[in-house]
Amino acid sequence: MTENRLRDRTATAFLVALELPARQRGGWSAAESLDELERLVDTAGARVVGREIQSRPAPDVATYIGRGKAEEVELLRREMEFDFVIVDDELTPVQQRNLERIIDCQVIDRTAVILDIFALRARTREAKLQVELAQLSYRLPRLTGKGIELSRQAGSAGGVFNRGPGETKLEVDRRRIRDRMAALRRELEEIKAHRARLRAERATSAIPVVALTGYTNAGKSTLHRALAGSDVLAEDRLFATLDATTRRVEPAEGEPYLLVDTVGFIHNLPHDLVAAFRSTLEEVNQADLLLHVVDAAHPKREEQMQTVQAVLNDLGAGDKPTLVVYNKADLVDPAEMEHLLASTPGAVAVAAALGQNLDGLQRAIQQALQARRVIVEAVIPYAKAAWLAWAHERGQVLAEEHREDGTYVRVELEKGLAARLRAALGQ
Repeated sequence: MTENRLRDRTATAFLVALELPARQRGGWSAAESLDELERLVDTAGARVVGREIQSRPAPDVATYIGRGKAEEVELLRREMEFDFVIVDDELTPVQQRNLERIIDCQVIDRTAVILDIFALRARTREAKLQVELAQLSYRLPRLTGKGIELSRQAGSAGGVFNRGPGETKLEVDRRRIRDRMAALRRELEEIKAHRARLRAERATSAIPVVALTGYTNAGKSTLHRALAGSDVLAEDRLFATLDATTRRVEPAEGEPYLLVDTVGFIHNLPHDLVAAFRSTLEEVNQADLLLHVVDAAHPKREEQMQTVQAVLNDLGAGDKPTLVVYNKADLVDPAEMEHLLASTPGAVAVAAALGQNLDGLQRAIQQALQARRVIVEAVIPYAKAAWLAWAHERGQVLAEEHREDGTYVRVELEKGLAARLRAALGQ
């Protein structure tokens, strides 16, 4: 019944936002943020039938939008008979309960919609565990005083925005939720350890890692497919992929590298979600180079870039070597594209879906990766001849000369391997 309801898109939603002072919205107007929320709701499987914006200096502590505006929305509900009211911000449990007492339908917030999309999109075991942990973290404080309300939610609107854990038994007690969260964290720690072992193996192979990062729907997965010939899902939908997918790229010129596709970011990304996906996002921290993919045609590209940078800073990857890739360049006026490239030193413009300028991007990637390599000059004693073979295997030997005290080599190596060689030789 739930799947049929989603497929027929019969669940309807009414959107509400506050027009707060600009400094509180990070450069987004309420209308622009609602446009994005509407796309999120569409991705989740519901249909938006209306929207309302309320100007306030700050959110109302009790109802977020104010009691008067909430009563107006209830009058609209009686007329339009929508199933949900969705608020474009994260509500406190008190605000959510008070709104549902005034508006006779389920009231949810932006965070719940994003969590629902992640539950819908999760494919691998790790992604499902991460989403479930984030959902439980979000729901736990909202259990207080929720009896009748939760029972009502279980049957409303065919279950849209109620995917994932607990949708058939919402009145689960806090102890069981905490036990389940502890079990999820233990299992995710095991997966994290396995991922760390894989990264260690990659490090010993000296193959550089390039990670795609950027705002959701900027075209990361499309670019991954174009560069690596991968089967990563690429759709014109928000959060089309959640899993960190790694493929080896063998460029026509230059050294091979591993290309990692990661989950996209969005403004007001739920903190619980960032925390839950931290192990997956560690791929960004471990990468040798980040490709910050930007939708060049998006009217809010500057704000989107700032959002991505803020999340990278939060993850401790804000100072990683980064190459800005302006995607969808075919949709931008050439003069504007030229100005963008001039204002972003080193940036590259591509149209991944059309395969335009991928060769230029590959050259830029090789140039950026070259900066991670250094030239080492060393004398390898004959007693440590195994390191000579190691240097040939892991680097590019530029010169070699047999001397009385050992073999002199001039070799180009990745910085980490260069440090390892110097340490082994005590030089």
